[in-house]
Amino acid sequence: MENTYKDTIFPLASIWNGQRQDISENVYGLQVQIVNVYFVRNRNTDDWVLIDAGMPRSAHAIIEHAAEMFGPNHSPKAIILTHGHFDHVGAITDLIKYWEVPVYAHEKELPYLTGKASYPKGDADVEGGLVSSLSPLFPNHGINLDEHIHALPADQSVPFLEEWKWIATPGHTEGHISLFCEEDRTLIVGDAFCTVKQESLYNVITQKHEISGPPKYFTTDWTKAEQSVQKLKELEPHFACSGHGLPIHGEQLTADLQQLTAHFDEIAKPEHGKFVD
Repeated sequence: MENTYKDTIFPLASIWNGQRQDISENVYGLQVQIVNVYFVRNRNTDDWVLIDAGMPRSAHAIIEHAAEMFGPNHSPKAIILTHGHFDHVGAITDLIKYWEVPVYAHEKELPYLTGKASYPKGDADVEGGLVSSLSPLFPNHGINLDEHIHALPADQSVPFLEEWKWIATPGHTEGHISLFCEEDRTLIVGDAFCTVKQESLYNVITQKHEISGPPKYFTTDWTKAEQSVQKLKELEPHFACSGHGLPIHGEQLTADLQQLTAHFDEIAKPEHGKFVD
């Protein structure tokens, strides 16, 4: 395995850094610096799965919180990646070595997780705040997880979570996915949309709530990004857990998704940028 930025120091954290969010009986979130990871328990067994792998150098915090919730000797059955950007796979190699578990992602994301491709550099031209301006400095190269990475099942099932399904939500990346549990209508969206304006340093630090599209500086296909948000709205979720920002639910979530889909170009899509038509 190779993850050359796993020890990178990223000197930015929100006021929610290290705090756990109890979203439902079987879903828990943890913010590691500026991104969320999610712990999902199988409601029919005692198994659990980790969704995404956080920032570089965050493995210890993730492992520590997992031990508090599930017991010190209770490893996850798998790690599911919504996509392969550095802030969602930063601790992946350390977690694999510690837990010795398989990792799953969409087949179109595998080139970035097997060292065969790198993402485009962040686009400072999208503007919107200091984070956008700094984004060309963020790690963008692929990592190589070797035999530990597997394609998600083609039937949209989620390994070890039979009550969940994965949903293709491309746009932010080609192989981006979200996950949905129909029984309690819980949605884990990765970066398909955010509940904070991720381009703004102030908003990221304070976690000020603001419905937004995927992070502008890394999103490569805005037509597909809009279609993905529309697809998620049509699921009529009750809980939404995003990669950036705090979870939302109920009437706030319904209103936010209505606003975002009705005004996607004004809210989400940048006026300028190398991936804007």
